[in-house]
Amino acid sequence: MLHEFYRNNRLNFSFSILGQVVEAGFSILISFFLGDIIDSIQMQSLSHLTRIGWTILLFLPCFLLSQCFFSRMYARFIHKALKQYKEKAFSMLSAKTLQAFTSENTGSYLSTLTNDIASIEENYLVATVDLVLQILLFFSALGVMLSRSPLLTLVVVLLSTLPILVSLLMGKGLATRERTVSDLNESFTTQMKDLLNGFSVIKCFQAEKQVTSLFDEKNQQLETAKEHRRFYASLINIVSSTAGCTMQFGIFLLGAYLAIRGQITGGTVIMFVQLCNYLISPIRVVPTYLAKRKAAKTLVTKLEGLLTQNQESNEEKLDAHLSDAICLSDLDFGYEKDHPVLYDITCSFEKGKSYAIVGGSGSGKSTLLNLMMGGYQNYDGSLAFDGTQVRDLSTESLYHLMGQISQNVFLFDDTIRNNITMFREFPEDEVKRAISLAGLDEIITERGENYRCGENGINLSGGERQRISIARSLLKGSKVLLVDEATSALDNETAKHISSSILNLKDLTRIVVTHRMEESILSRYDRIYVMKNGHLCEGGTFRELLDKKGHFYSLYMAAN
Repeated sequence: MLHEFYRNNRLNFSFSILGQVVEAGFSILISFFLGDIIDSIQMQSLSHLTRIGWTILLFLPCFLLSQCFFSRMYARFIHKALKQYKEKAFSMLSAKTLQAFTSENTGSYLSTLTNDIASIEENYLVATVDLVLQILLFFSALGVMLSRSPLLTLVVVLLSTLPILVSLLMGKGLATRERTVSDLNESFTTQMKDLLNGFSVIKCFQAEKQVTSLFDEKNQQLETAKEHRRFYASLINIVSSTAGCTMQFGIFLLGAYLAIRGQITGGTVIMFVQLCNYLISPIRVVPTYLAKRKAAKTLVTKLEGLLTQNQESNEEKLDAHLSDAICLSDLDFGYEKDHPVLYDITCSFEKGKSYAIVGGSGSGKSTLLNLMMGGYQNYDGSLAFDGTQVRDLSTESLYHLMGQISQNVFLFDDTIRNNITMFREFPEDEVKRAISLAGLDEIITERGENYRCGENGINLSGGERQRISIARSLLKGSKVLLVDEATSALDNETAKHISSSILNLKDLTRIVVTHRMEESILSRYDRIYVMKNGHLCEGGTFRELLDKKGHFYSLYMAAN
């Protein structure tokens, strides 16, 4: 993942580094200017001072223009690096299978792509460029010092070794604390998501006090870890700063002694004092930068680990087609081994026909639809599209072949049109056809295609959200429509309208999981399958199943 920061971004990075080289050179020149000004005073030379003044006047515009240019390239490097990194991360996340994604903790991704990104930007990208400046300043200043007074320089170098060693040794501890904060941020984000999603349940059961206690505990753990990390980072700075002060006083005292002895000029002492800043600053911050870079790289590694686990296999798979039927034979499935959810399922769904799947809660209806969508491939028996097993079909082609409508339709906080097209471009006549077939004409006439749906469709009714979901599936060219309890949360009148809209669709295989037992709707399905405790116990038309007086008959009579 680290290479994403530099992919097609090396020119910007090179200019950013070159900018640091130029800045380091200008900084060293300033020290020379200060030293020469003091020497001009000692020499009582007005001509020398005038020459320095003109040089400075030429120097300042060059400094200003070059820094403006390099700062622009630096900003562009950071922008492109973060953009590419997040795009790659989201691309890898999007490549995961539905089964893999639903089995993972989404709070981990939220935390790594928000909290950790800020740390990576500051502690890796910014620190990397600034690290170059600090190192250049250190060695440039060191070179100038050696040329003026090797003895004074030797003292400076000796004083600088201790804090560097201490800080480097302490860097591992900072990396550990950084990882701890990242993990607790992830846990905190996950808890916040749960608390917000379960807000209505909390209020209903008057669990505010208990939930607040859980929040306080998690918040305390996070802020304590951040306090420890902050203190440890400060401790590194304190050790380095103390060494810097020791060095500065040493330079003043020894420099003054050498100047009194006539071995160096007063200007050289001032130059050493100025250059001392370029030694102190790197000694103080370089160890911290190295420690923070090491800590930030662990965050990159953490995200890469999350994204590479449970990745879809790269083996070649077949495209899904449906010209005959979806056939299930002796199908068994369980989320856990030795705990079957479905067993001995044998049935078929012919192209272009409509099917209802009914049964009590927990009978396996929704699981059956998930298997058809390729959500799980660890089934036994046969589940085949035109004779080809689902596990041998690419998930991408399955998603293209099938559309799914569930009870909880997710809508983006965007326009009706964008929620139908899912931000893709389609011919206008195809969009209008999908809108018409889904029964959205009246809504579009009243509000327009650019009406904003609100967060998760809050500005629309349940029926309107379901119709948008139907239009989505029709527009993307789905040949099979899987409907999972889409009308369960709707009132009877709206539910009938939605069910009728689905049944009225032509040239489409419709497989509908429903708990509604209205004769006017059920009698229109070509076939009804009845499930009980994970087993398909009956199948037939509405009238045939009533005449059998089996499990369907019991469900129907209980509902009516």
